[in-house]
Amino acid sequence: MRLHKLEVTAFGPFASTETVDFDALGADGLFLLHGQTGAGKTTILDAVAFALYGTVPGARKDGKRFLSDHAAPGAVPTVMLDATLGGRRMRITRSPEFFRPKKRGAGTTKQNAKASLTWLDGTGQNLTRLDEIGDAVGAALGMSADQFFQVVLLPQGEFARFLRADSDERGNLLERLFDTSRFGDIEEWFADARRASAAALETSRIATDKLLGQISTASGEDEQLDRVPVEWASDVLDTSRAALNESAQTLAHARATSDTAVVTLRKLETTRDLQRRRSIACEQRAQYEAGAAERAVLRLELERSAAAGPVAALAGELDAAASRHSSASAASDRAYRALAQLDGSEAVTEGLCTSGTDFVADRRVVAAAVRAWNTEVGALEQLRILVRRAESEERTATQLEGELATVERAVESMQSERATLPAAIDEVEAAVHSAVHAAAEIPALEMESTRLGKAVEAVAELAKTRTKLAAAEKAHNSARTAFNDARAHTLDLREQRLAGMAAELASRLVDGEPCVVCGSEDHPAPTQATESTVTKQDEDAAAALEHRAAALTEKKAALVLALVRVQDSLVQQSGDCNSAQLIDARDTVDAALKKARAEASRLDQLRARLAHLRSEDQRIAAAVGEKHSAAAGLAARATQVRASAQEMRSRIAVAMDGAESIDQRLARLEELITLSTDLVDKRVAAAGSATELQKLTDALAAKVAESGFDSAADAAQRVLAPARIASIEKHLEAANDVRAHTEQVLAEPAILAVADTEPVDTVAAKNVVDDAASRLHAAVAAHAECKRRVEQLEALTAQLWAAVDRVAPMQAKHEELAALADVVAGRGQNARKMSLRSYVLASRLEDVAESASARLRRMSSGRYEFVHSDEAESRGRRGGLGLDIRDDYTGVVRSAKTLSGGESFLASLSLALGLADVVAAESGGVVLDTIFIDEGFGTLDADTLESVMGVLDELRAGGRVVGIVSHVDEMRQRIPSRLHVIRERDGSRLQLFAAS
Repeated sequence: MRLHKLEVTAFGPFASTETVDFDALGADGLFLLHGQTGAGKTTILDAVAFALYGTVPGARKDGKRFLSDHAAPGAVPTVMLDATLGGRRMRITRSPEFFRPKKRGAGTTKQNAKASLTWLDGTGQNLTRLDEIGDAVGAALGMSADQFFQVVLLPQGEFARFLRADSDERGNLLERLFDTSRFGDIEEWFADARRASAAALETSRIATDKLLGQISTASGEDEQLDRVPVEWASDVLDTSRAALNESAQTLAHARATSDTAVVTLRKLETTRDLQRRRSIACEQRAQYEAGAAERAVLRLELERSAAAGPVAALAGELDAAASRHSSASAASDRAYRALAQLDGSEAVTEGLCTSGTDFVADRRVVAAAVRAWNTEVGALEQLRILVRRAESEERTATQLEGELATVERAVESMQSERATLPAAIDEVEAAVHSAVHAAAEIPALEMESTRLGKAVEAVAELAKTRTKLAAAEKAHNSARTAFNDARAHTLDLREQRLAGMAAELASRLVDGEPCVVCGSEDHPAPTQATESTVTKQDEDAAAALEHRAAALTEKKAALVLALVRVQDSLVQQSGDCNSAQLIDARDTVDAALKKARAEASRLDQLRARLAHLRSEDQRIAAAVGEKHSAAAGLAARATQVRASAQEMRSRIAVAMDGAESIDQRLARLEELITLSTDLVDKRVAAAGSATELQKLTDALAAKVAESGFDSAADAAQRVLAPARIASIEKHLEAANDVRAHTEQVLAEPAILAVADTEPVDTVAAKNVVDDAASRLHAAVAAHAECKRRVEQLEALTAQLWAAVDRVAPMQAKHEELAALADVVAGRGQNARKMSLRSYVLASRLEDVAESASARLRRMSSGRYEFVHSDEAESRGRRGGLGLDIRDDYTGVVRSAKTLSGGESFLASLSLALGLADVVAAESGGVVLDTIFIDEGFGTLDADTLESVMGVLDELRAGGRVVGIVSHVDEMRQRIPSRLHVIRERDGSRLQLFAAS
């Protein structure tokens, strides 16, 4: 940076326009800015700072009073600076924010700040936006406003405060000068990474604790916090598996016990039914035997009625005998023929009296036959009822067998369906485990995919950057060579000019006018210029060439530094791998990510499927048990009913013993009964009609005699009504039927087998069956619960193992990251307790102390030098920023606060110059051709001042222009180039004294 011209108008104490020609003022490399206190010396420096950055150093910027109080109404405060920055010459014009009188009415109105930047080299677009001008100046200088104020405008008193400041105050200033934000970002990145890692680790721990809680809930056992989680979970799973085996044994024993109890109960119920049937048959037989006397009386009554009937009939039919003889005889013959045609009629036809006169015998034969036939009819009716019962029992058995077959088919179908469930459950469980593992891997795969994508882009950009860097380094080397050549040429010309300065001064001598060196008006032997004499124009031309070369070198160096930073960043992003490796790795990661997402998306569906399969397994197991119980009941009932039907069919077959059916035999018997009765009636009618009236009396007398009755009247009284006869016959037939049935029942082998057994009680056996069934149901439920618990614990334990496997590397990584974050933050294993940012500042301060010590030793004649301390300070203050003074006279290192006023100025000036060197280097090697030193020389003695001036001469020897702000009179004698700030009532003005 080199200043050429400054112009201020209505700015600070300057009412009108004042101009400073820095090219003329700094031609000798050193100039003095002096004037009375308050005249405006510092305002000149403020104007330079304002032109560049739009602000001024220190507390003066807070007042914002840039408009001169001495300026005419309507004047606009303006600063114009002509300077070369970063190798390019520019003109910056700025007007600050101020209040001007209103054009109409009283009061003021605010005028906004304005600025413009004009490129004087004819290239580039001129700028008028404040932010764009600020960016352009910052890019050209490579430093911020605070850095410029400390490096170029060495402020009065501030470095003395910096020298005596504590670590915190010194650190605040260094942070303004040196950009440590990137190191702060690194500290924050480590802190954020540790927090993120801790959060992820805590999330994994919470997931593990949740799994342990689920295992505890599923197993019903309290979690043992003093044991390793996976060991405790494995023990719980082993215990549950042992309980499952035990429940399976208990279930098998309960099922066997239940089956045995059911078989025993069925045997007892069969015996009880047989005993009940025998008891009923014995009661019926006893009742039959008890009614034998009654039946004998009824049979005698029936016989006497039958005997008295013909006598009464003869007496009653005596009058009608003649008229019925003819028809009765014919009817008797027809009835006989009809009866003789039927099977079984021999009992009547062969027993009838051939003479046709023994009507009683005939009736007795018929009555006996009818009774036999009625008995057989009754037996056949019982057989018909038995057939209906057998058919009903067979239909019931068929229905039961059909239901049993349906149940058996359902059981077989359910068992087949259940047989497929274990494999399906295992398959879905494996898929669930795979999906859970895939879902856990998705975040890491996404991060890796993003990182590899950026790395691929970085590899492509890295190749371009390396090509650019090689070209830039080559251009920078060429520019630096050109600059060194130009600088050497300028120094050579300057030395030649100084050597020939007498000839140059002699060329300005005029006869009769005093010499500017000695004041004599006589010039007896002026030195003559030679052909090798170097003029100011030659030196200026060489200096201009050097400045252009320096600007170009700075520009090329800045480009190289920027490309190096870009290259380092790209190398870090790409991991120094080639593009093919990164693309293959990214494709692999993307494929894995796609597969993991696909598997994870099915997790809820798979869990629902697994729960459904387990529910189906339990449901089918319960249904099979119920179906087995139902099948056993149906089979027993069908067997019993089928056996009863077969027993009835056997009885029917034995009873029938022929080709006729029951209906055919019943019809034939009923017809025999009807025709036999009709035959007897017709024969009686025919006999009566045969004897006619003449024989009726004899026949009646004979009949009375045969019947044993005293008279016909007595016989008539013995005749029973038909209803009575039918009732007696029915009673006798029913008694015969009961006798036949009881004899048949008591003759059955099963009944005979239980004849001598004790009565059976099934209540106890039924209670045993009910108890066994309850125990069986409890065992089934317990076994299902144990199986469900084992399956749930197996799934949870597998998830716990997976979670523990994920936590272990995360824990190691977190511990490593936390330890590194502590070191970066100044904690943990950081012995000096210095954060990364403090360490960087301490390194910068060490560089400053080293650079400043070289100048301090020179100015103090080798007595003093700076000592940097990186020890941690007390009470939590930052360490590494200690700065003391070593006194070589005593060998003691002491605080800078013990220095005298003059010594403090030497130390502060050395520190300022050293800091300027380090900041310039930090800013990319910017060449600072112009610097200002503000005040402090009044505290020095003559010898020390001479040493200080020697150091300043060294600064300007490199082509640098040094401006000193001071009001010390001795400085005006030592420095011929001066800018005098004159204070007047109507505002300050400037007066320039150039050595040339």
